[in-house]
Amino acid sequence: MSARMPNPAAVLPEAGPAIFQLIKAVQSGGDVPGTTLGLVHLRVSQINGCGYCVVGGALTAQKEGETDERLHSVAAWRETPYFTDEERAALALAEYATRLADRPDAVPDAVWDEAARHYDEKQLAQIVLWIGVSNLFNRLNATTRQPAGGTWQS
Repeated sequence: MSARMPNPAAVLPEAGPAIFQLIKAVQSGGDVPGTTLGLVHLRVSQINGCGYCVVGGALTAQKEGETDERLHSVAAWRETPYFTDEERAALALAEYATRLADRPDAVPDAVWDEAARHYDEKQLAQIVLWIGVSNLFNRLNATTRQPAGGTWQS
């Protein structure tokens, strides 16, 4: 598979730095564990079918110490014992916030309240922004058919 075009953030020279500034702000904006953000990114990317981000997200998570067992079961996180209650709340929020059009109440109060039970407002902001960034990258990469694997092998 070959890309339809380079990533749009690379084509428009002012877009890339702006996106990376947002990423930097999100990553430094709270104290949600990086492993949790990695799981959120991976789950959002699985939902959106972004092979580039699924492969890249899994490789990055592995480099940061995530186990294969957990990475292999993110798609079925509800049916596995490998995730904490906090991670489950973040994964549920990620799923609902990614599938906005699947139900009339896009993110039900019960999902939000469970996340809010585990995370403070700053942490919730970090998670919600990370979900948005992940969805942005998924849409850029899936639309332009960025191939998985090549640039993540280093």
